Amino acid sequence: MMTEKLFYQDSYMKKFIATVQSCERAGQFYKVVLDRTAFFPEGGGQSGDIGFLNEARVFDTHEKEGKIYHYTDAPLETGTEVKGVLDWRERFIRMQQHSGEHIVSGLMNKRYGLDNVGFHLGKENVTMDFNGVITKEQMKELEYLANEAVFKNIAIQTLCPSAEELKNMIYRSKIEIEGQVRIIKIEGYDSCACCAPHLAGTGEIGLIKLTNIQNYKGGVRISMLSGFRALADYNEKETSVKNISVSMSSKENEVFESVEHLKEEKHALKNELGKLQSQLLSYRAKEIEQGTKAVCLIEHELTGNEPRELMNLILERGIGICGVFAGNDESGYRYVIGSRTQDTRPAAKLLNEKFGGRGGGKPEMVQGSLIGEGSEIYNYFICSFS
Repeated sequence: MMTEKLFYQDSYMKKFIATVQSCERAGQFYKVVLDRTAFFPEGGGQSGDIGFLNEARVFDTHEKEGKIYHYTDAPLETGTEVKGVLDWRERFIRMQQHSGEHIVSGLMNKRYGLDNVGFHLGKENVTMDFNGVITKEQMKELEYLANEAVFKNIAIQTLCPSAEELKNMIYRSKIEIEGQVRIIKIEGYDSCACCAPHLAGTGEIGLIKLTNIQNYKGGVRISMLSGFRALADYNEKETSVKNISVSMSSKENEVFESVEHLKEEKHALKNELGKLQSQLLSYRAKEIEQGTKAVCLIEHELTGNEPRELMNLILERGIGICGVFAGNDESGYRYVIGSRTQDTRPAAKLLNEKFGGRGGGKPEMVQGSLIGEGSEIYNYFICSFS
């Protein structure tokens, strides 16, 4: 027996009474079939409804061959009556997103001739995939027009036309549909085949915000927030802007300029720090006596390309071979070894064998990493190459 779909009779039904037709164990959970339900099953890019059947929590809903399966965390006795209660807040938010998607996709088709080829109503946002490209400026225009439709509070109609009536109707559909076709119509904006419950009017969507656009499979993917989700996003971003404003001691509408100024200051300071660090490395190299056969430096503060820069400065003083080891005894050392008079690869091989290291390079310079105590590394290097 197929499940009677109460959500098609009234998409605002929050509670209902039904009889349990079957209850099967499915791993740690249960699959419950009722004779009638207001729980919408997963379909058309929208997740299944959640809520309760008596005290059993419904965490997902699916349909197969006309039967709607409620996935619960507790069993229900076959033949008994149960009270179904939807998580109405979640259902209403999903209807806001889905009805908003119809307006955006309908406008995209009418204004730019693009078809919606993919739709996903996720837990955080909605994504819509279109088979063509628009610009960010066109997306902003689309957002404005979509919100015009919201503010007009147009009735959202559900039509179930006969096969004969359907022949004369123009409507969007991503797939071929067998049997009864259900059309969601928003006069002047969209007419689309859809299996999901919708709001009664566009005004209940509240707000449509298009948050992102990216190239995707030859077209574009647009992310959207509607209604309460758009409000939550605004509140989160408002809090962030206020906090940044306080931290930067600037007006809220001037935080971008303040951050850009801070970035410029940071870049200038970074350049100045680089110059000072190069001077310090130069002074460090001058501390080494010219003509020394082998030099080993254990450095704890050097980062990036600084070990190599220091090594080259030391080699310019006529040093036979120089090794710079940057790091610490706990996490290990990165090393660079250079020479302008001998092959450095044998030196790296000996060090790697002694301290479990790895690395290599060219005759004039090798790089790698190893683990050991700085004093032991120093003594081994100096004893081996002096």
